Amino acid sequence: MDRTAQLITPSAARSIAYDPPRSSHSLHVRAARVLEGNWTGASTVPSRSLYPHQWSWDSAFIAIGLRHLSPLRAQTELETLLAAQWGDGRVPHIVFNPSVPLDAYFPSPDFWRSSTAGHGAGAPRTVQTSGIVQPPVHALAVWLVHRADPGLSRARGFLARMYPRLAAWHRYLLHRRDLGGGGLASVVHPWEQGMDNSPAWDLPLSRVTPAPARSFRRADLDHGSAEDRPTDLDYGRYVRLATDYRDAGYADGGGEFAVEDPAFNALLIASEHALARIAEELGAPGTARHARAERLTAALVERLWDPASGMFLCRDLRGSAQDRRGTLIPERGVSGLLPLLLPGLPRDIVREVVRTASGPHFGLGTTTRLVPSYDLLGEAFDPHRYWRGPAWFNTAWLLERGLRTQGEHRRADALRESALELAGTTDFAEYVDPYTSEACGATGFSWTAALALDLLHSDTTVTADMGLKGGNRR
Repeated sequence: MDRTAQLITPSAARSIAYDPPRSSHSLHVRAARVLEGNWTGASTVPSRSLYPHQWSWDSAFIAIGLRHLSPLRAQTELETLLAAQWGDGRVPHIVFNPSVPLDAYFPSPDFWRSSTAGHGAGAPRTVQTSGIVQPPVHALAVWLVHRADPGLSRARGFLARMYPRLAAWHRYLLHRRDLGGGGLASVVHPWEQGMDNSPAWDLPLSRVTPAPARSFRRADLDHGSAEDRPTDLDYGRYVRLATDYRDAGYADGGGEFAVEDPAFNALLIASEHALARIAEELGAPGTARHARAERLTAALVERLWDPASGMFLCRDLRGSAQDRRGTLIPERGVSGLLPLLLPGLPRDIVREVVRTASGPHFGLGTTTRLVPSYDLLGEAFDPHRYWRGPAWFNTAWLLERGLRTQGEHRRADALRESALELAGTTDFAEYVDPYTSEACGATGFSWTAALALDLLHSDTTVTADMGLKGGNRR
């Protein structure tokens, strides 16, 4: 029996929630082969060629899919990531594999210098990491992985070991990163939000002086077309922001870039609900965490909801010298649809967001099958350039879960069907052209395979399983 067969063969010691695959050509088996091929022994790389290390939110999504193949491996994925957590609570966006050559990816460990520059923030000494973060989907992933095999989880003390790390992670975001004073977490670099090259960053980035082109080499262009990747100018600005953050000892609050993002905060809120469920499973009350999630939902609405756009927008905290609240950025990105994940969202807002998702700006279910990453009518729209228009499978998964949470089952079913079909026909592409569904970026992409598995095998009544609580406000 080969390793993929071992991975997909259910253990007789536990029950499973799905039928085993009947064909070696099934989507289930093909997805399992992708995850097996990208497994390093302790974690899963997003892509062997383009992303040869462990990425933070990638691993959370990967674990959500792996739970249907091997709950033990899914637990290991998250344990490996959280073992690299810093003393101040942050979970770094990259955990570097020391066996990968330094020139295989930029910025490499010698750029971030985590163990020296991050010493004051409690960076680990035994592993090299980046110094920035990514969206906090981890508590949600931990809860879903536990639910896949509660017996194994309890036997290994999985939740008991993960809870204090997740609590410290949320504490860091809610206290160190509340740069606007309104209760929401801020990102201090576009890479932290995960949608690296979104047009929402163009305005705040325009104030950043780019690093000289000669000061770095873009390894990403060795594996991807320049027409599909961020421009050299934008990349120079990314490098400048990261350099300044590193040289300040990774201290928060003093940089030129600080943005409150709706998806980042929606995932924090969803994970706060999940952390409450984890606490309850461990015998502690979860009431305070559910209440905090509800307060954060109210803050999200108060600070980022834009009735004129019919969706949530990013808030640029450095955009106004006179107003600490900053200014909303008038760009429609998929991030502004993802608060649909939250069960406490007011019903009138839910209706407007659903209308925007299915309207001309995103065309979901009409002109597009997966939600584009950026406004189809926006001046910066590009169907192939990274996060400036292409459709991604992780945002499709999040939106499918959100639509289902809000009772939009017909739309959720259609999105699920499209995501599964396109994952298979594009060989698990990194992202696709939103109009033609042409594969873009890397193929054999781990979170595409993992989330296809989750859509194949998850219960379509998601709210309780995801640890969410409460209903919509009137």
